[in-house]
Amino acid sequence: MPRGQDVCWALTVQITTSSSWLATQNKPSRQPHHPPAPSGLGPSPSGPHFVAAAPGCSCPSISIPSPPACLDREFYPDHQDSDKQAPYPACPAGTVWLALVPQPSPPLSRRIPSILCIQSVLTMFNWAKQQLANVAGTQEPIYGPSAIKSVAEEAQTTPYTEITRDDLQWKVMDSTCVETESFYLFSDNGDIALAQVIYSNVAGIRTTSQFNSKIFSKDPAKPHLWCSTPLNNVEFSDDKSSFFADDCALELAEDGNSYTIKSMNDERAIVNVKITKTAPGFQGGQTGTTKYGTDLEKPWGSMRHAFWPRCAVEGTITTEDGPIDFKGRALYSYALQGMKPHHAAARWNFADFQGPNYSAILMEFTTPPSYGSTVVNVGGILKDGQIISAGCSNQAIHTAVKDDPENAWPEPTAVKFVWAGKDKDGKSVDAVIEGSLGDRVDKVDVMAEVPGFVKSIVAGTVGTKPYIYQYAPKVTLKLKIGDEEISEDGQLFTEATFISE
Repeated sequence: MPRGQDVCWALTVQITTSSSWLATQNKPSRQPHHPPAPSGLGPSPSGPHFVAAAPGCSCPSISIPSPPACLDREFYPDHQDSDKQAPYPACPAGTVWLALVPQPSPPLSRRIPSILCIQSVLTMFNWAKQQLANVAGTQEPIYGPSAIKSVAEEAQTTPYTEITRDDLQWKVMDSTCVETESFYLFSDNGDIALAQVIYSNVAGIRTTSQFNSKIFSKDPAKPHLWCSTPLNNVEFSDDKSSFFADDCALELAEDGNSYTIKSMNDERAIVNVKITKTAPGFQGGQTGTTKYGTDLEKPWGSMRHAFWPRCAVEGTITTEDGPIDFKGRALYSYALQGMKPHHAAARWNFADFQGPNYSAILMEFTTPPSYGSTVVNVGGILKDGQIISAGCSNQAIHTAVKDDPENAWPEPTAVKFVWAGKDKDGKSVDAVIEGSLGDRVDKVDVMAEVPGFVKSIVAGTVGTKPYIYQYAPKVTLKLKIGDEEISEDGQLFTEATFISE
């Protein structure tokens, strides 16, 4: 193309919420002396658009939701006044126009200032990446730590809030989310199990529910019993406090103090247990919620946790070998991820200590670089009838690691969990669990059931390779309340989860 010949065009590309790529359409970006792009690209249905640059072109200018009045006024100050009109056709809301300047570039006097060009390029690609990430789950742009408001900010003035029955309602969001109620069971006989209901929504298009149960084998030579069953005919109680599906019920008592869990959807593990809290439940700060978005008054994502850290459990899980009595201790954890999970967190640490007199909970996640690799932590120390201390000033530290040759994740081999806060009388409360994790009880490849070729595609596209490392050592909780020092042996269940870099 001859130097100085001003020929530009814009290509609009549409992504639908079904994650399919639709046709592209060429539209002239300027009239009358800019001809349209080459024909043959086909029509594009109406809807949100972003712009893709053609090979050999550079220096885009972007405007959302409509094009600027005249590119020349901003970028070509030496153009004739007749060129400084607003020749753009009306465009639908959400359309982004990109002016493409072919190479070789215009004469030096008419080149776009490099800083403005780079800024426009970054803006365009960040916006396009965000639209694709919203639908297809790809990596988000880098927004930085200003695009997240940690629950720890609330905890500076209100370390924690005791939760009521109303705080445990299912939200059943109509947008992308994962909502879970998880129960960790520790029998007096040394058995450890998980019972969990997961409700998920993908982009408001499809909802799924799953009941999971896992019984950890006490014999290292025998496999754990893992059952995961899709649920049908899902319903919620009128007040959204209880969950029902075919052969499955998770009910919160009217007094808000206990849950009953019944599941017969997998005959390998028939669950019939009751969990009763013996100490108050809590959430970090006032709401228990971390918010995501460039406008935190109108966040596009969220993460919330609430806990009953110290509970009594009674009942059985019946397997092919007979019923297992789970009379003992339990933890209940509610979680709502109001966005795609791998966008909300790249790593997790979870610790649940159950002793004769004390319980301790710690939940920590680290965001992806999109949100500044921000660390958010909530935890607490409790005994029967009382929250000793709770808040967001805690730490989970991997004091020793080894590389996992299967996936290159730094598998922890020793940890240090630290709690810090004050009790109701203003006394300092400090607690620590520290030491070797021993042999891990399990490593969970979250994508294990996905075919290998699909797994590699998803990992490459989304940037995720989620693995969960699980441990259950006997440990000692060292607790100091004011000048009083307490040491208690108990059972620790801990998980280290790696999702993305």
